[in-house]
Amino acid sequence: MVTALYFFTTPTSSLPRVILAMAIDRRRLRRFQGVNFAKLLGTGKGETFTPRDADIHRWGFLVVIDEDQLSDFDQSPVVNKWRKMSTNEYRILLDPISSHGQWSKRQPFQVIENVSIETKIAALTRARIKASYTSKFFASVPPVTASLHGSAGLLSAIGIGEAPIGLQGTFSLWQSASDLRTFAYKGEAHTKAIQDTEKYQWYAEELFARFSVREERGSMVAKHLN
Repeated sequence: MVTALYFFTTPTSSLPRVILAMAIDRRRLRRFQGVNFAKLLGTGKGETFTPRDADIHRWGFLVVIDEDQLSDFDQSPVVNKWRKMSTNEYRILLDPISSHGQWSKRQPFQVIENVSIETKIAALTRARIKASYTSKFFASVPPVTASLHGSAGLLSAIGIGEAPIGLQGTFSLWQSASDLRTFAYKGEAHTKAIQDTEKYQWYAEELFARFSVREERGSMVAKHLN
């Protein structure tokens, strides 16, 4: 199995088609041969990691798929439809190093033994926030965001989610595993966030996964066109 994450930059003129695709493509992704797990994703710009970051020009999907089906999936009608709607495509192939927690009551990422970590490292978080803790959760975000943006080795970071509020996530790309560990476990702001999570139990469900980057195609940085 391999985890494939796609992001597409779309112009404003494509927005009606994008909204329709977000409504109907979930089933098409899940039914594709070899797909074990699939999620359509909206994104955030990664500036504040709050709902006001919502980016109507970048959308994505994640699939966990059999290796021998990846090529067919990459040329499938659903992927090609997104290409036609977009001005930029970024695809990253990932091998799980570690994964803790659940996503939609599943553990989608099967950790692969002996995967090299002498590569770029990707981190993915996803959480379902309890409604009663939404305000408290977002109040805790700014210090962590500031720490993230100032972290050595950070290459890019954006918000991801299945909904603007309640189902929150992040995707970040790092130069090395040690850079990610320094941010996650030695930074004061993130350490406090971990402690607050344990104290308040504000997640109904959460997942944190790290990946070795196998391959990148395209660029995460793309100009938004109207």
